[in-house]
Amino acid sequence: MSQGFETKSADRLQNAREERKLKEIEDIGSIQQSLVEHFGDIKDPRVERTKKHQLKDILVIAILAIIAGAQGWEDIENYGISKQQWLEEFLVLPNGIPSDDTFRRVFEFIDPEALNRCFLQWVETLVGSMGGEIIPIDGKTIRGSYDRNQGQSALHLISAWASEQRLVLAQVKVEDKSNEITAIPALLELLDITGAIITIDAMGTQTEIAKQIIDKKAHYVLALKANHPTLYSQIQQWFETHKANNFRGVDVSYDKRIEKAHHRTEIREVWTVPVAAIGQLYQPKVWAGLQSLVMVVRVRHLWNKTTREVQFYLTSLHSDAQLIGRAIRKHWGIENEAHWTLDCTFAEDACRIRSFHSPRNFALLRRFALNALNCEKTYKRSLRQKMKHTAMDNNYMIQVLGCFLIGNTLDSFNSLCQG
Repeated sequence: MSQGFETKSADRLQNAREERKLKEIEDIGSIQQSLVEHFGDIKDPRVERTKKHQLKDILVIAILAIIAGAQGWEDIENYGISKQQWLEEFLVLPNGIPSDDTFRRVFEFIDPEALNRCFLQWVETLVGSMGGEIIPIDGKTIRGSYDRNQGQSALHLISAWASEQRLVLAQVKVEDKSNEITAIPALLELLDITGAIITIDAMGTQTEIAKQIIDKKAHYVLALKANHPTLYSQIQQWFETHKANNFRGVDVSYDKRIEKAHHRTEIREVWTVPVAAIGQLYQPKVWAGLQSLVMVVRVRHLWNKTTREVQFYLTSLHSDAQLIGRAIRKHWGIENEAHWTLDCTFAEDACRIRSFHSPRNFALLRRFALNALNCEKTYKRSLRQKMKHTAMDNNYMIQVLGCFLIGNTLDSFNSLCQG
């Protein structure tokens, strides 16, 4: 009698496992199809007679491998070999796993602009409303991408970062013999920034950029330094004079924050005043939408020294020290949560991929991976631990890949996670 119950229980358990396996394969297929749709605009750069592997297989394996921590072509091949049995459930793989040379050659000649368009279209499916979002824009050099023998300088990219949603929104290459001033307008053209607050360091404090941000119905907070000497000197002297008088008779907004971390205490004081407070401001009309002027004083107490830094800003926001101070503080998120993570977790600076289009394409693949890992919020660990978890656990990799789903496939994915 007991054996009969055990047999029925075992059969039910086996049936449940088989049903779950079929469901998992179905949902993996949905994710794979969504990935293919996201990359549908990319043309295969190879000659027809040399194609032994499908382009979609190469793209999907590369994305999965980099999410799992791959740092080069051999790492991607090794990931594919290690996961071949699982990958065969939803990829064609007519000739097995592509070699590292195949991955390298394909990404050397894939059009980076086409891959960038795919990235932008995918990000649009992830982000919510930009209203009130603080979007820092900053540049990053991929230091290992230089080639001294070919006279090739290191790749420099300008990126936009959504501080609250923790996503790379877009990136643009800074052309050789150019600088960030020409790249920032191109980056802004790619984004719908309606209602957002754009923060840029002193390099991007240009009248044309301010006008472009206002025209796109967003706000700006621009760092002001000596690259605008007359305006900088005037604002500096005005704030120093009125601070000494405790801003008597001035419509000033003030905020103070104290933070303690990493054996360091930082005191940040923010003063904001309307533009009208300075009666004869130098050429105020050239700055579209200019509303307020800002002074920030940062005092850092370290174990062995104390430092003091004074910074000035131009902003289209109304005089509100708390809001503007928060936006300025959030600007460093692109350094700490994006650029630092790409260097320390993804080893971007150490990467010596440098031939043809491969540095730029590999950089985009890293940003695909960074966004995908940041979108997955159920596993409360560091990004490095999440990467390792995706490498070890195929089910968790499927969960991370949920951010690539399009339309009603999301319901299918949710049922998989709940099951």
